[in-house]
Amino acid sequence: MAKPQEEQIDYIWEGFDKQNKKTKGPITAKSETIARAELRRMGVRVTKIKPKPKPLFGPRTQKITTGDVAIFARQLATMLEAGVPLVQSFDIIGRGHDNAAMSEMLLSIKADIEGGDTLAQALGRKPLYFDDLFCNLVEAGEQAGVLETLLDKIATYKEKTESIKKKVKKALTYPIAVLVVAFIVTAILLIFVVPVFEDLFKSFGADLPAFTKFVISLSEWVQDWWWAVVGTIAGCAYTFGYFKKRSRPFNHFLDKTLLKIPVVGMILEKSAIARFARTLSTMSAAGVPLVEALVSVAGACGNIIFYDAVMRMRDDVSTGQQLQFSMVQTGLFPNMVVQMVAIGEESGSIDAMLDKVADFYEEEVDNLVDNLSSLMEPIIMCILGVLVGGLIVAMYLPIFKLGAAI
Repeated sequence: MAKPQEEQIDYIWEGFDKQNKKTKGPITAKSETIARAELRRMGVRVTKIKPKPKPLFGPRTQKITTGDVAIFARQLATMLEAGVPLVQSFDIIGRGHDNAAMSEMLLSIKADIEGGDTLAQALGRKPLYFDDLFCNLVEAGEQAGVLETLLDKIATYKEKTESIKKKVKKALTYPIAVLVVAFIVTAILLIFVVPVFEDLFKSFGADLPAFTKFVISLSEWVQDWWWAVVGTIAGCAYTFGYFKKRSRPFNHFLDKTLLKIPVVGMILEKSAIARFARTLSTMSAAGVPLVEALVSVAGACGNIIFYDAVMRMRDDVSTGQQLQFSMVQTGLFPNMVVQMVAIGEESGSIDAMLDKVADFYEEEVDNLVDNLSSLMEPIIMCILGVLVGGLIVAMYLPIFKLGAAI
């Protein structure tokens, strides 16, 4: 029986070289004795040697993002179109990926395929990263012998949906981030800057303006109760996250409320319609039955209001009703979308019609996000000016009053 290979250990050493100069460095050996012997052979007189300490939190693991999955679909489609065998394609993509977690997952899928699974079955074992839509399209491609074509459609779908998600997030994140910064700056001024002015004003011995008194009172309250403010904000954030993950009625109320907000609601509505059209177009082009496709479409909309509506449409379609009529009954889809679907149903080209609808609404979302960004900039500047500028004016009013008196 072969003797198992001993593990190599990393050491850090200090000592003196042949010129009696102090030196130090790392060395790898099976034991401290072997490390000392190797250093002596190199002419180093060791004074201290110890194992290299391990990182406190260990190596940081990268997460697998939907962007990684989109890039993988594009790479696999390209390699299959070039005639590279499926298993070899996984090996090339997996070993060449920068994300270690993604690389490990792809090599695991490769092993499943080598074990006899179809690609759809192997992907289905990773439901966190490959949803029913992805697996259904891959299965349809394998059965029809056009896997590379379907993978290309999946890659295009993933890229476009990711693009629209990023734009919606950008539209919502920018104003929130600026308001958070404004809140932090205001808190710093109230806690650290205003008390300095307060001590200065006490030396004046004069009556302060009402606005200055209000700001000083606010500063004193924040200094006394900052822990309650922070605790309330943290508690609200935790409660929001808790119910967002676990409460369907809360999510229904939240999504319904967001859709009613001016401009923001319009962006969310049009992005949901764009995802609906893009997903249904992709699945229709792959030959997935409409009733089955609508289940994946509902989940892809990204809004519980649209999810419930699409599931009702699925029930109506399963009883023989046309898609266009069930869309009208939801009251969520604009007349243009319904008419395009009607034309597609009559002409047998519903995938092409929905593709045009998706292109149109994706462009609409782009324009709305740009308009919102342009609209938010002056509003945010006004908010910052009122908060920060108001505090500064309140602090300088007594100084101006003192100067006028002099």
